[in-house]
Amino acid sequence: MNRVCSIFSQLLQLLPRLPFEARVQQHKAERHARGFSCWTQMIAMLFCQLGHAQSLREITGGLAACEGKLRHLGVSEPPKRSTLAYANAHRPWELYRSVFYDVLEHCQREAAGKKRKFRFKHKLLSIDSTTIALSLSMFDWAQYKRSKGAVKLHLVLDHDGYLPQYAVISDGKEADISAARKMSFAPGTMLVFDRGYADYEWWLKLTQQQVYFVTRLKDKADYEVVEQPAVPQKGNVLKDEVIALFKLAAAGKDCWLRRIEVWVEEKQEVMVFVTNHLSLAASTIARIYKERWGIELFFKALKQSLKVKTFVGTSENAVQTQIWTALIALLLVKYLQMKSTFGWSLSNLVALLRQQLFVYRDLMSWLNDPFQAPPALAGVHDGQLALEIGG
Repeated sequence: MNRVCSIFSQLLQLLPRLPFEARVQQHKAERHARGFSCWTQMIAMLFCQLGHAQSLREITGGLAACEGKLRHLGVSEPPKRSTLAYANAHRPWELYRSVFYDVLEHCQREAAGKKRKFRFKHKLLSIDSTTIALSLSMFDWAQYKRSKGAVKLHLVLDHDGYLPQYAVISDGKEADISAARKMSFAPGTMLVFDRGYADYEWWLKLTQQQVYFVTRLKDKADYEVVEQPAVPQKGNVLKDEVIALFKLAAAGKDCWLRRIEVWVEEKQEVMVFVTNHLSLAASTIARIYKERWGIELFFKALKQSLKVKTFVGTSENAVQTQIWTALIALLLVKYLQMKSTFGWSLSNLVALLRQQLFVYRDLMSWLNDPFQAPPALAGVHDGQLALEIGG
């Protein structure tokens, strides 16, 4: 008779053990380890994220309460609180950044077969950042303002599957545009970002690299209208102008942009967009900017569903470790959402998954029909579910 392993165990099969151990060797993460493996550390931090444990005591206590089920996770015994705290503070957080990109690669392969809601020939990416507040009295290394601490997560979201293509964590003082200047994009890519990325020299560089963008134009921007084509009388597009920015023109740098005014019915206001794509329909430009909401929803899901508002360690290394494991956990949930035939919202999937972590039933059956009672004593052997990852 088939035996069933826990949903948490099946979920971890999305993280093949051999590639993980290769990353451990690459980063020398177990150089001074004494019996406590990086795999156990990662299990503990994923339990922190998916089980919504509020402290080290809750992590270790929660795993200890499930000690009989831990062997399915590849863990011989639950970690001690001091051992986990020391590992989070001293083992390189870069290990979990590498694991994040490994999992992302598999998720992108799954997303490649999905149809995007907004049909658009260019690769569409959103750029934005979110600030994660920290108590300055406890995180003195993360000074943001005189009496506040913070770190900032900069993200590039791929709208094929709404997956993060690139992420970097900086101190809270780093401006959005400073992080954006360090990024590179393939020619033909369409970027969408808000007014925090208003930098004319960067816009010129993107144009020269044949990278397109759509953003909001600041109200006080100095420009000259070069051409003003007629717009349809019926519709929400009020103006569609070709402009030249005075600052670039004065420096002898040619950069033709389009300034588009659109009436937005939902907000009952006129919004002004600017783009370096001179041939797309104005209504398409407005729709592209509307798609930027996807990255806001990603940040909302990360902050509301996972544990990145409070931390179980106070060192910079511990904070980085916790944020990267939160991103890994969100990737795993996004993958399950893509695989499921049930209409899950991301927040609802995380909430129900939290209740089912150590339940013994088939993960895919539960994903596709979560409210049906599981068949008695039915299930799968350990390791049977691979979800097309790692063979």
